[in-house]
Amino acid sequence: MPIELTNRQQNDLHQAMLDYLHSAGFNKTYEQFKEESSQSDYLPDATSKTSGLLVKKWTSVIRLQKKIVDLESRLAQALQDSANIVTNPASLNQRSNPDWLPTVTPPKLLLTGHRANVNAVAFHPRYSALVSASDDSTMKVWDWDTGEVERTVQGHTRRVSDCEYDSKGKYLVSGSHDLFIKLWDVDNEYKNIATFRGHEHSISTVRFLPGDDRIVSASRDQTVRIWEVATTHCVKVFKPHGDWIRTALPSLDGRLLLTSSMDHVSLSC
Repeated sequence: MPIELTNRQQNDLHQAMLDYLHSAGFNKTYEQFKEESSQSDYLPDATSKTSGLLVKKWTSVIRLQKKIVDLESRLAQALQDSANIVTNPASLNQRSNPDWLPTVTPPKLLLTGHRANVNAVAFHPRYSALVSASDDSTMKVWDWDTGEVERTVQGHTRRVSDCEYDSKGKYLVSGSHDLFIKLWDVDNEYKNIATFRGHEHSISTVRFLPGDDRIVSASRDQTVRIWEVATTHCVKVFKPHGDWIRTALPSLDGRLLLTSSMDHVSLSC
């Protein structure tokens, strides 16, 4: 069954194709396709979101294909190991504990690009991407397979202290010393789609609660706040400490919340 594109997707695709044809010097094809795709008003623009998009998407496809081949190889090895365990359960005990620890090797990649301290990093749950948050007030999205910077996410005005993807990788949340929590749409070029206001001092951590419909944040204002993603409303405020709260970490089932503070106390709420 053929995949149908929305009008917006078709328009973006046509403009990306025109951008590629123009930049590659295919002038006759460019003019002909411009007419046939009803893009007579299109003008090449290096700042446009479709500029270089076709090349980026193509290289992404190549990287994904490589990743698929690698995952298929790992799956085949895992299935073979599983079959060996079934036929020979005693093999489980043939490996000593040190064999299960990661080996000490040089780092696979060294990601450089931030202009100040890096405060937090988070893996995307589905793509070969990770995000880093920095004192330079930006976040950077990296391809952890190649080490390349895919984009710089800007929107905060002071240090970005924490960041996290939701469980599906659809949204990214960030907290900053500018007192704001921001929500970014991953599939829409990391567009800032919401800002949560209410903290009165630097934000230390932000985390999605299980279900991804709420966010928990901790701050130097000595409060922990629960936010509703759909409305950006703060639905609960509590003050479990008497000093700067450095961490608020929900349990996997969302029933407990672990906090730590400069007052040397850690609590489960």
